[in-house]
Amino acid sequence: MTQETDSQHSIIHPLPPEISNKIAAGEVIQRPSSVVKELLDNAIDAGADQLKIVIQNAGRTLIQVVDNGCGMGKEDLRLCFEQHATSKIQDVDDLFRVRTLGFRGEAMASIASVAQVTLKTRRPGDDIGYKYEIWGGEEKSFEPAAVDGGTSVAIRNLFYNVRARRQFLKTDATEFRHILRTVQQAALANPELGFELIADTDTIYDLPKKQPLKERIAEMFGKSYKASLIQFEEETSYLTVRGVLADPKLTKKSRGEQFLFVNGRPFQHRYLTHVILKIYDRWTGEKEYPFYAIFLSVDPAQVDVNVHPAKEEVKFEDERSVIKLTKSVAKKALNEQFLVPEVPEHSEHSPPTRSSGGFASDISFGGPTQKRSRESGPVKFPSRINSDRSPSPQRNKDYSRQLYDFGEQADPSPGKSEEGSEQPDRMRERGFWQLHDRYILTQTRSGFCMIDQHAAHKRIVYEKALSATEEAIPSTQQLLFSQNIEFSASEFSLLEELHPILQRMGFNVQLLSGNTAMISGVPADIDIGDEQSVLKSMLYQYRELEGNVELDERKKLAIAFASKTAIPKGKKLTDMEMENLLDQLFACDEPYKDPLDKPTLEYIPLEDIESRFR
Repeated sequence: MTQETDSQHSIIHPLPPEISNKIAAGEVIQRPSSVVKELLDNAIDAGADQLKIVIQNAGRTLIQVVDNGCGMGKEDLRLCFEQHATSKIQDVDDLFRVRTLGFRGEAMASIASVAQVTLKTRRPGDDIGYKYEIWGGEEKSFEPAAVDGGTSVAIRNLFYNVRARRQFLKTDATEFRHILRTVQQAALANPELGFELIADTDTIYDLPKKQPLKERIAEMFGKSYKASLIQFEEETSYLTVRGVLADPKLTKKSRGEQFLFVNGRPFQHRYLTHVILKIYDRWTGEKEYPFYAIFLSVDPAQVDVNVHPAKEEVKFEDERSVIKLTKSVAKKALNEQFLVPEVPEHSEHSPPTRSSGGFASDISFGGPTQKRSRESGPVKFPSRINSDRSPSPQRNKDYSRQLYDFGEQADPSPGKSEEGSEQPDRMRERGFWQLHDRYILTQTRSGFCMIDQHAAHKRIVYEKALSATEEAIPSTQQLLFSQNIEFSASEFSLLEELHPILQRMGFNVQLLSGNTAMISGVPADIDIGDEQSVLKSMLYQYRELEGNVELDERKKLAIAFASKTAIPKGKKLTDMEMENLLDQLFACDEPYKDPLDKPTLEYIPLEDIESRFR
């Protein structure tokens, strides 16, 4: 059989470039923020000191990056869109000492295969520049043009020819937050460069060149950061560690303000992140995340940056030493700030210990991390759920009667509840007991019931918040003085998205310029003075729930509101408060689970108790 005949029966064949580029785009260009990252990397590698990023519709319609870097000549324009064509790698050894942000030559080819690209460029010494258009990998035009020195790349209609990929993009607010984080990473890693970010005609950032790192952080994340940042630097023959740690009082309820860099490149490292957060344990509570930006400098030959298609992960040659030194430097910086004496290291599995240097076990810095004391005022419960709707389902009443009624011989109570049903005297005679200020115990007809006070109240507040969004006129208590609240850019973007629902829940919030909002009214169940904390915590909690596709925006926001305003575990309750809590719980549509389907109560029959004494 001839070779020609064999080729006719071959089932393996090379892919056309337009298909291979789209496959590569699926790995390199996952969402609009991936495009922003690649374009910023190229601009920084080109020696630019001023970068302008323009975004429309969260990158769906337009992503444009303009820089004043070295530009390109006519002969390089087409080559830059060829796959694996690059100016940054000359031989195989260069792969093991990468000093630039981009180097593989995949990005521009991948972007051009799934978008409509217009590139304008001119080298500073050239008299004229060039304009090049390429759509879906197909060249549209190539012509001389009057262009400022540097390069402008405009990416329009991302994934216009890959509809399946476009449909999997998240909401505009979510995609813009990813873009925002990408710009934040570039701006933190390069404080000597100027960055301007414009989104739908709004200027989000206008960061000057040669800006001190503390000032840049304060401008991007809030003025409160400026006086609360701890700078540090330590240099060894192998590694230099420098950066800033935030005072623990600036912790937030969600991740997103933790940054790691190696040789100017942002990267993710789950264990190193865990180690740094662990250092804060003596000052922070569960699910409280501090701001930090840590910059590692190491010989490029000692780190592999080519282990992830999107260059998000790296591999250190001596990972153990990197983690140990970074932990030691960060811990020393925090301990010196708060005058904490060094104590011997303990195993990750050993019980945590507190310093004996005069710090109480429940240190509080005030602000967002401040814990409610047991001596604070009486708990304020929301008004009765569903009081203006039809009675709760009969099954809830039946269950309550089954738990608490002792039979026909019980004397009827002379009092009536709000719903008009009789309250058995035995319920009051029996009383309620609080276990460790967390659980409510009460005797039932055939055993006892244990209620999680936080989960139960969360269910109550959740249903009330949902009900409020359906009312024509929300219940709002007006503040005596309106307050201006400053948000970070990502928080303000989320606030804009959720603003209509917040208004229906009872928040009177007016969106102002400069990532600022004015709040003049809040739902009736919020303590006056706590409105800023509640609103910001709701945004953090909402972000934590974003991956839950079973919940719509209204439910996520109601859960976030309930999580913040529900009575906390560890709060001492009076007998009347405990009784009111149970009364309202059984008036709910779903009293047995909190909004995230965790149980609110457990019934333990007498038989189970007796079996333990046999």
